[in-house]
Amino acid sequence: MENSVMYQVSTLQALSLGYARPVVRVSELLMHGDTGLGTFEDVGGEMIALDGRCWQAGADGSAREAEADTGVPFAAIAPLTGRRRFSLPAFSDIASLKMELDRRIEEDFGLNSMHIVRIDGSFEKVWARSESPLHTQHVTLKEMLAETQRDFSFENIDGTLVCVYFPDYMDGINAPGWHLHFLSEDRTAGGHVFELKMKQGEVLLDKLSRIEIQLPREAAFDTYALKEASHDEIRQVEQGKG
Repeated sequence: MENSVMYQVSTLQALSLGYARPVVRVSELLMHGDTGLGTFEDVGGEMIALDGRCWQAGADGSAREAEADTGVPFAAIAPLTGRRRFSLPAFSDIASLKMELDRRIEEDFGLNSMHIVRIDGSFEKVWARSESPLHTQHVTLKEMLAETQRDFSFENIDGTLVCVYFPDYMDGINAPGWHLHFLSEDRTAGGHVFELKMKQGEVLLDKLSRIEIQLPREAAFDTYALKEASHDEIRQVEQGKG
């Protein structure tokens, strides 16, 4: 029986509509898990939580450890135990990797469950993106990223992919399918991955059947009409190229 809980901060609908105010702090987030991903206050970079610590990837692809009091408007994190462990061969693109991860969870009857995955590997190339903060309200995530987001790439690099999977019926709470962030082995570079060429990888995978969602506590959250969030726009922003 799977006992771990996916702890989520806010919803992707809220972030998509521009709610990027702090809901929890990094220190509180890490009380609920050691592996995950998300973003920071005012969408100030991509988050990679790994080994119980939290890194912030900036718009230039550089990464630094986030301060404990940094605000978090959106994230998903869990304690990773690695109940399933296996090796992966080379993959020429991210679509092939996602298909293989789909196959692995389907063989465990897991397509309707959540999953968190860590892949330590070697990469021929990783194409990624991140952004700088933009302080605003009721401006959509797509509009914010159009101003602040930058693409970059890393070549012949070792590092870790943190991957989360949410089933289709949870669309809006989070992005359906796989969402991948990268952190280099030396912890100096990272971002949201939209394409890759992987040489090989070692996988830790957990299937999760419980979720806890911490909604924003302030009244401003209730001024957002979450049902108006565009699912197509969410997929474009979260899964596509920058």
